[in-house]
Amino acid sequence: MSGNGLSSQAQGVKAVQTEAFPTSRIPVVNVATVPQRSPLRYPGGKTWLIPHIREWLRKTGPEILIEPFAGGAITSLTAVMERLVNAAVMVELDRDVAAFWRSALESGATLQKWIGQFEPTIERLRELERAIPATVTEHGFRTLVLNRTRRGGVLAPGASFSRNGENGRGLLSRWYPKTLATRLAAIQQHADRIAFCEGDGMKLLPLMLGGWGRKAAVFLDPPYTAHGGKRAGSRLYAHSSLDHAALFAMLAETDANFLMTYDAAPEIIDLVREHNFDAVCLSMKNGHHNQMSEIVITSEPLFA
Repeated sequence: MSGNGLSSQAQGVKAVQTEAFPTSRIPVVNVATVPQRSPLRYPGGKTWLIPHIREWLRKTGPEILIEPFAGGAITSLTAVMERLVNAAVMVELDRDVAAFWRSALESGATLQKWIGQFEPTIERLRELERAIPATVTEHGFRTLVLNRTRRGGVLAPGASFSRNGENGRGLLSRWYPKTLATRLAAIQQHADRIAFCEGDGMKLLPLMLGGWGRKAAVFLDPPYTAHGGKRAGSRLYAHSSLDHAALFAMLAETDANFLMTYDAAPEIIDLVREHNFDAVCLSMKNGHHNQMSEIVITSEPLFA
């Protein structure tokens, strides 16, 4: 082993991944400088990517944004709230996350009221964890509470609750009732420009692209890990498998205006080159302060 804990072989692989594409001319920003618009804490969230999203949408000028793997939906919320597009369509397969977005868009006032009344003690959280929601709004509230009180915001079965958290505040370290209510109120103000669909983004994407063509911009951040790369997907998400090759082929066949982000895994690098897409590399630190590389893939040169 080398002095930094990586074998020479692992270092070589990392170097190849990092040097596969030019570095983006847009620096990775401190997420604290970007408006936090989503009430959800989402593993693999893309707040750091917002400067790239803004430039992409301003340069390509679409009317509508499609986000087939919505997750925390920071991209759709930013695009709509900053008037970068006229409207957004969000799609999410995970039933828990889908329930949150449906309730946020349709019953935001009720969620705000419940947030103000809820105190997350471990007893109440365990009770909520076991509960079977009777309505979509109850389901959405359950999702939000568990997301804000579990370690890393992980919703997958078996995830544990925060113990120490920020500044030793434990369960309360990411529970900010006023802030969450404010974010929900902002979402409600723009709800007439956001459409949400619970379903499989891979199946719905061809239909949506066929309807809007180049008038639409597609943001793709699949919550899945390519075979042979990092395998955190199954631990972080309820749905953690995806046909990566089929997704790339679909984008190539439809001539879509897209921006896609992935881990810099060898399989993904090969797919970018196979389809002659444009890509840049970004280097950053994850939540554990480990250095990691991400690639931003587009249908045309934008960031080199």
